[in-house]
Amino acid sequence: MYENLMQGGPVMWVLFGVSLLALSIFLNKLFELHRAQINTNDFLTGLYNVLRRGNTVEAVSNCEDTPGPVAQLVRAALLKVDEPPVEIAKAIQQAGISEIPRLEHRLNLLATLGKIAPMLGLLGTVLSMMGALQEMHVQAPLAHSGDLAQHLWQALLTTATGLAIAMPIYAAYNLLVSRIESLVMDMEFAASDVLAFLQANRKILSKD
Repeated sequence: MYENLMQGGPVMWVLFGVSLLALSIFLNKLFELHRAQINTNDFLTGLYNVLRRGNTVEAVSNCEDTPGPVAQLVRAALLKVDEPPVEIAKAIQQAGISEIPRLEHRLNLLATLGKIAPMLGLLGTVLSMMGALQEMHVQAPLAHSGDLAQHLWQALLTTATGLAIAMPIYAAYNLLVSRIESLVMDMEFAASDVLAFLQANRKILSKD
């Protein structure tokens, strides 16, 4: 690997840095989304049991101790439990607006790295071909194929590396997008479900 980096020239080192950055973003984001993913049905069921006892404070505390955007949406609703349903819905919407950017944080950077990797490989190819032409010009008319081999190898190496890096980055990006979409669906389900529960049990909760 180190030999290929040396033979590929400066662009190869840039591609190596791109791959490391993309890997770091992917692993951090994957861990973050895994931590945020909870069993929404179980969470809501446990929370409703607490709320039916009229203990809104404990329910809010449970939301604060639970990671992920679903718990934050429910917490926002519970903090407005004594207000009209319109205000509760507005609080849920505002919480969702603030949570979604957190889920998507650095996702655009990962997509950008996937897009520029093949272009960097192409840049390396162009620079290598320019070097080959310069070599031919300097040694003409006595240029030999062996003298150009290094430049041609460098050109192919950078292109192949750029493509090889871009493909897993795209796959990683799509995986993260699918995880985020799953979380958003959980958020939408939790938002509608908790709003319906609070409306149906308004008398019980108003005693708290």
